[in-house]
Amino acid sequence: MSATFGKLYQQTLHLSDGLNIIQAPNETGKSTWCAFLLSMLYGINSRERDRAGFIADKNRYAPWSGAAMSGRLDCRVGEDELTLLRETKRQTAPLGDFKAVRQGTMDEYPGLTGQNCGETLLGVSREVYERSAFIRQAGLPVTQDAGLEKRIAALITTGEEDTSYSEAAAALNKQLNRRRHNKTGRLPALELELADAARQLEALTGAETQLSDQRQELSRLTEQEAELSRLLKLHDLWDVAKERRLLSEAGSAAADAKQTAVNLRRQAEEARLPENETIGRLRGAIVNLETVRKSVNAAMVEKDAAMKASVRAETAVSESPFAGKSLEDSKKEAATMQTARAPLTPTKVILAIVALLCLVLAVFLLGWKDSHGFAIQGLVPGILFALSAGAVPLLWKLHLHDTAQVRNALLLKRFHTADLAEIAALADTYATLCQNRDEAQNAVVKATATYDALYASLTSNEQGILLEVRRFAPAAFDIPAADAALRECAVRRRELTMSENAAEAARLRYETMYRQIPEQNLSAEEPAAPPTQSRETLNTELLSVKAALSAAQSAADRLTGQIAALGGREALEAQTEQLRLQIDVLEGEYQSIALAMETLDDANAALQNRFSPLLGRRTAELFSALTDGAYSGVVLDRSFHLSAEPTGDTVWRDAALLSAGAGDQLYLAARLAICELVLPDAALPPLVLDDALANFDDSRCASALRLLKEEGKKRQLLLFTCHSREAAFFADDPEVSVQRLTNGPSGV
Repeated sequence: MSATFGKLYQQTLHLSDGLNIIQAPNETGKSTWCAFLLSMLYGINSRERDRAGFIADKNRYAPWSGAAMSGRLDCRVGEDELTLLRETKRQTAPLGDFKAVRQGTMDEYPGLTGQNCGETLLGVSREVYERSAFIRQAGLPVTQDAGLEKRIAALITTGEEDTSYSEAAAALNKQLNRRRHNKTGRLPALELELADAARQLEALTGAETQLSDQRQELSRLTEQEAELSRLLKLHDLWDVAKERRLLSEAGSAAADAKQTAVNLRRQAEEARLPENETIGRLRGAIVNLETVRKSVNAAMVEKDAAMKASVRAETAVSESPFAGKSLEDSKKEAATMQTARAPLTPTKVILAIVALLCLVLAVFLLGWKDSHGFAIQGLVPGILFALSAGAVPLLWKLHLHDTAQVRNALLLKRFHTADLAEIAALADTYATLCQNRDEAQNAVVKATATYDALYASLTSNEQGILLEVRRFAPAAFDIPAADAALRECAVRRRELTMSENAAEAARLRYETMYRQIPEQNLSAEEPAAPPTQSRETLNTELLSVKAALSAAQSAADRLTGQIAALGGREALEAQTEQLRLQIDVLEGEYQSIALAMETLDDANAALQNRFSPLLGRRTAELFSALTDGAYSGVVLDRSFHLSAEPTGDTVWRDAALLSAGAGDQLYLAARLAICELVLPDAALPPLVLDDALANFDDSRCASALRLLKEEGKKRQLLLFTCHSREAAFFADDPEVSVQRLTNGPSGV
């Protein structure tokens, strides 16, 4: 076999006749080789889809390399050596392209197709092969299948493989369920239809009675509606007459309002009333006059205050000791103030003479010499000089004292102070007073100009207003009279406007009412008196009657529809009779099918009684050989459920109660027995085991290997294993082919 399949990429596996031991560690591709062999023989179901817990083979074994799935299988069929080729040309159909050729010639082998290849070469369908000779570790238990049943039935009965109990039982059960299954099936449906038809007949009778009652109610309500509509029509006529009266009154009111407006307009034109714009402008000007007058009064107050301030400033300047002088002269005078000379007194003259005489005498004495040439020196001249020196300062002090007294007297008289610093301050104050006086005079001039301008504006505006007002009010000679005249004009203008607006509104009201009244209502007949019941009461009753009438009509329509939907009494009665006949027929069929199922069950039981002992005996023989005689008997039911009898014990053990190893050995024995009984002797399909001995202990594994070697003498047998004990067991046996796979590029 050569495969590009799953993890296998262009890898090859060579096999021999008889027993082949293929040893390989886990994840080397053993199960993949098994699946590849099955796919080469029977193909891959491309319609199979992934589902929860299951991956379809087309996805599970998609090549890991990304290459297209392909494979080659060289085999011998009788005397012919064939090569089976499968390729993938469409991704949706993996291994869908099939070819079978003779080796050496490459001539196509006749009769083989991708669909019938496996069944033609092996003699059994895929389902039978997988449940007999194709043994996986996880698939050792035998499961029931229609194909396997047909095969077994053919072996022990007619030899034909077109009969299966499960298929026949399923078909009969399906037909039985079609007729009755709990609450489903044709019979319950017909019974429901019959009950429904009976209910429809009953409903039809009730609907016909109710329809008669509803029609009587419709007649009564229709008469009541007509009467209420007639009374409302009288109300409409009365309302039309009332509208005509109101229209006439509105026309009269519009004419009166128009005449009043015309009279007021004529009076206004005769009185030469000014327009509202002129009245508003003049009244605004009068209001502004009051503002200007207030400004004039304020200017007068400011002017008087400025003049008073100017008088006070002028008085302050005239009261200053420097009054009449300029600012420069006052500052210069204060800066160059002279000390006044004191007059000569007798005391001053005597002191001056004494001092002079002492000075002269001293000089004389110093320069005089006696006759002997002796000069006068010493005490007397010194005394004289001292007197002279003392008299001079005394005389100066007296002079200064007298001079100060004279100066102070003059300063006190003019400035009321003798302090020169205060006098200088008075000069500075005089400068400030002069400046204040000048500013006050300027303020008087400015205030006077402002007052004069405002007064002139006030006078001019008053004259202009009075001249304009006297055009329509000659008696208005002052502003109050003019304002009163303007107020009167405004009142008359407002009356005129209101009158014209009222006239226009009355006209529009009349025209609107005229347009709203239909032309036929203008000449409609006027009823003698309105109905005694109010319109609201009549409308309420009419709405109630219409609602009841609509409900009655809906009920009548619904009942009519129900009666029409029911199809009429004759149709319902005929339908009821037909349903009863159908039920009788189906009841007979149901009883016949039930009898057939009982007969089929009896036949299948007889068939199982013939086949099960044969399969059980052969399974027991193989199981005893595998377990070294630990078990002596095996029984299985029609669903291939197994139980084993330990040697020397009469209690049967269910397969589920056995250990994992013993259970696998029991199922392997059953598989081998089925192969002997089911698979064709002529074809002898190869037996494939994928880790089927994994749970066997060494002793029972040796027994199984000896049994498999014997089986390998009749057919080709492939045993894939992850253990080394199988290869070691046949290490020196030339009749057994042993090979070891690796994870290398070739896989072998």
